[in-house]
Amino acid sequence: MDIYILDLLVIGLLLLTVTLGSGWISRLPLSYALIYLIIGIILGPYGTKLIQIKPETEFLERLTEFVVLVSLYSCGLKMNRALKVWIWDSTVRLIGFLMPLSIFGIAAIAHWGLGWSWASAILLGAILAPTDPVLASEVQLNDLDDRNELRFGLTSEGGLNDALAFPFVYFGLYWLKDDNLDNWFLKWAGTDLVWAIAAGILMGFAIARITLWLNQRLDRTHLGIEASMEDFLALATILLAYSATELVNGYGFLAVFVAGLTVRQKRFKSEIPVTQLEFIERMEKLLEISTILLLGTLLRVQPILNYGGAIVLIAGSLIFIVRPLGAWLSTITFGRPNTYRPVTRLLFGWFGIRGVGSLYYLSYAFGHKLPGNLAEQLTWITYSTIVISIILHGITATPLMNWYERYLERRSRV
Repeated sequence: MDIYILDLLVIGLLLLTVTLGSGWISRLPLSYALIYLIIGIILGPYGTKLIQIKPETEFLERLTEFVVLVSLYSCGLKMNRALKVWIWDSTVRLIGFLMPLSIFGIAAIAHWGLGWSWASAILLGAILAPTDPVLASEVQLNDLDDRNELRFGLTSEGGLNDALAFPFVYFGLYWLKDDNLDNWFLKWAGTDLVWAIAAGILMGFAIARITLWLNQRLDRTHLGIEASMEDFLALATILLAYSATELVNGYGFLAVFVAGLTVRQKRFKSEIPVTQLEFIERMEKLLEISTILLLGTLLRVQPILNYGGAIVLIAGSLIFIVRPLGAWLSTITFGRPNTYRPVTRLLFGWFGIRGVGSLYYLSYAFGHKLPGNLAEQLTWITYSTIVISIILHGITATPLMNWYERYLERRSRV
């Protein structure tokens, strides 16, 4: 019997099940990602063996790249606050303080706990740095009017750190190739830090404004976009922002997030962000299924056991120590009463969900000829950390967020 036809049958049944059972599933302490992961394992070599593909590194890189792009644009569209630094305080703290703390915290553990070189350790920290904008839908903003500070901070963090971890990935890769920092540090600082970030911001803003202007001009001539084609404006904006920015050596991920944010800010009272967000979220859910199913089929018992000690050390430290402690330290407000409730600070620390962003960075690093067995170690530590995150956060996200919403309601009545 044709395995391909059976694969289509199983995937069709999966889509039917999660669609018809979505109302029931949403009430359970389960995330969709956890369900897809379990199904992927069942379909893989340890189950029915219906999916036996082992994708090439470039395929996995391109798939995860596109998934992240769609999710970053979605995050940008959800940003329902004016662009003022004090209004984005939680974002500044999570990106400006927590992300570097997480990278160097994991790097220090890998260096002193596993005996890795600092270059390899920083690369690992950068790969695991992004919190996932794809798998964290349960803890992100629900709609364009959601004012929850925890959800806003986690959504904006997921939208930005997928791009802003890139300089540290480059830093680790450069250091692996050349131990002499003097040979490349200034180039890294000027090109991969300052220029790439600035280009990402400017290009994302410019592309979004151009697409919005063209749309407005067509509306004025009564030759506006056909209703059935409006959703493709979002996809065009994503692809143009990403590709144009990459052509000038900027961070395309950052440009896509900024493009979504620009559309949201420019059309604050328009229906465009609403319709685009609905379309993008549907794409995001479909891409999530394919990516997590694929991850489930890639898991292997023996290499996970081979690196079990390193996996427990890195994943355990990241989830239970580095992220919670870093979030607590990052949300301290010196010189004035702390504006963040203790429970909010704790949940910022717990919901550091890892996922598709880390898969992309891992695949990207593979293209740079990693020395020795570093690629294998990075692979199984990263895969396993993502799986552990999917399980732990998938089980706890719904009940904790429901409890948090009730807690805020009680506090508002006091």
